[in-house]
Amino acid sequence: MNTDIDAERNKQVAIEFYRRFDAGDIPGVLDTMADDATFWIAGKPGSNPSVGTHSKAEMATMFHRIMKQMRGGLKMTVKGVTAEGERVALEVESYGELHNGRVYNQEYHALMTVRDGRIAAVREYMDTQHVAAVWFAPA
Repeated sequence: MNTDIDAERNKQVAIEFYRRFDAGDIPGVLDTMADDATFWIAGKPGSNPSVGTHSKAEMATMFHRIMKQMRGGLKMTVKGVTAEGERVALEVESYGELHNGRVYNQEYHALMTVRDGRIAAVREYMDTQHVAAVWFAPA
């Protein structure tokens, strides 16, 4: 087993997740994830509906809901990637305008675990106050 080659393959799987999201291809995004994948989003429990641990099915619902609210999709730019074995760390920036006129411009750190060519787990860190202000604040 060549861990450098494995780490490079895992980086490509993680990057593909964001490429597909950038293209608005939610079925493709979900295809990069294992069926039993978990997706944890940082934040104080109860502060907004997105925080906590979610199943792949729950994330599918969330991803579709996000895209329906966007005017022209959500641009995802991978700014940096580091991998060691099955763990891939990414710095990502998103940008998009919602139909209500608000702008979602977020910086993320995602730590992904990739097994057998699919994403098994994600731990995502971001500015949760920006999430609340853009997605959940009254109009």
